[in-house]
Amino acid sequence: MTDMTVGQAIDHCHDALLASPVFYGHGTDNPWDEAVQLVLAVADLPADADESHLPHPVSDAQWRQISQLLKRRIDEQIPLPYLLGRAWFAGLEFICDHRALVPRSPLAELILHDYQPWYSGPAPKRILDLCCGGGCIGLAAAYYTPGASVDLLDLDRDALALAKENIDHMGLGNRVRALESDLFTAADGQQYDLILSNPPYVDASDLAAMPVEFSHEPAIALGSGADGLDLTRQILAQAADFLTPSGLLVVELGNSWPALERAYPRVPFTWLEFEHGGHGVFALTAQELQEYAASLRPESV
Repeated sequence: MTDMTVGQAIDHCHDALLASPVFYGHGTDNPWDEAVQLVLAVADLPADADESHLPHPVSDAQWRQISQLLKRRIDEQIPLPYLLGRAWFAGLEFICDHRALVPRSPLAELILHDYQPWYSGPAPKRILDLCCGGGCIGLAAAYYTPGASVDLLDLDRDALALAKENIDHMGLGNRVRALESDLFTAADGQQYDLILSNPPYVDASDLAAMPVEFSHEPAIALGSGADGLDLTRQILAQAADFLTPSGLLVVELGNSWPALERAYPRVPFTWLEFEHGGHGVFALTAQELQEYAASLRPESV
């Protein structure tokens, strides 16, 4: 029998993680938050539980599970959301496993702020999550924009299967559909008020140097050529055809943003700033995409 409390379990996990070589960046950025997330999840407590839950007892079965998950987190360096089978994004819980990246995009903040001040059109009626993975961006957009229909497009069938599970999990099947698509092919001439995309963007150099945790994620969702821009080039060349006149394209590029600036020196990318961290996200309006179409064609790069 154990007399372990939630607070003591968190302290134990924190100390073990602090002494370990694990990398943080899949939902948390430090050992304390990682320990809290692990213990609260196993103890079946809310992810935002406050200090009043610290004296809450941890059962023997829960402690065994915490210990087993902690050992795998440290020994195998598996991202915690994969071990838990769930992740949180934009305040929402998603099913999470090896079929798609762990949700962590700063686009969550953009969605929670209704795309302001960058989107100036009418209330969005159609939204596209391009390269959707497990669907967290598009589903969060659908949840917080109740009047919008959302398409989730991805080439990876495994990721789409997870996205469909998340659609069912959130009960949004009446407004959200997941389609197999090589970029825009399944959009079939549709036009969207918002195109949100977190495409593969890691360049070859960064990909080779990434911590072990990233090796558990699907490689197809990470790398995108020598400079990380292979897919982004295609998105920029095609996006204007799929936006309404007042529409907005938002793409996350992470560390590959300087390469984009060098590749398109004549294009006035707007780089978004985030209160809660994140970088390398640009926005272009439909009008800007049309105005700079000649510079965005592949042969001009």
